Amino acid sequence: MKLLSLNLGRARAVEYTDQPEGVTGIDKQPVEGPVRVTAPGPKGVGASGLAGDAVCDMRHHGGDEQAVYAVARGDLDDWERELGRTLPNGVFGENLTTEGIDVSGARIGERWRIGSDVVLEVTCGRIPCRTFQGHLGEKGWVKRFTAKGAPGAYLRVIEPGEIRSGDPIEIVHRPDHDVTVALQFRAVTTEQALLPRLLAAGEALHPESREKARRYVAKYGG
Repeated sequence: MKLLSLNLGRARAVEYTDQPEGVTGIDKQPVEGPVRVTAPGPKGVGASGLAGDAVCDMRHHGGDEQAVYAVARGDLDDWERELGRTLPNGVFGENLTTEGIDVSGARIGERWRIGSDVVLEVTCGRIPCRTFQGHLGEKGWVKRFTAKGAPGAYLRVIEPGEIRSGDPIEIVHRPDHDVTVALQFRAVTTEQALLPRLLAAGEALHPESREKARRYVAKYGG
């Protein structure tokens, strides 16, 4: 398991975002590194966990619970076959393009060591948005991405440090519950009846998903 590509984005103006200033950092490009990784601060205040990476719409992106975004190269390869086009590393707006690890199958609270210093913890899957669809230029992309159910994972920073492309990835903690990123994604998008199951992930779960699950249980039981 390794970090195949480390990708950073710069803010640029586009027509397809509803970010107030009309800019986005979704167009991530591979860099050689090393890149410093730290907890960026609360959502709405903190941006990316990677130095030099732009997160422009902090209403929905960035912050401690979404400090780093990872996508498996294997998932990009699957999409290449389906879409009939080349998808370079970083094209989904991911900071980490990984090899040899099932990112969407990772459990909430699973911890990865990347390189010698950095430890990250899985919090939730990525919800597709208008900016993502505009960036890809695929009609109906939000619906199609959601239906596939392989969203990649957001991670929080547990131990800061530096990483670079090619660093090994080691799973150093795997919780004993069965709440995967894919399950969490389905629960908050297309299958809300799954929401009560998310609570087994405890405090590791993204607070917004945890609150959504609690509200569901309070209203419908579970």
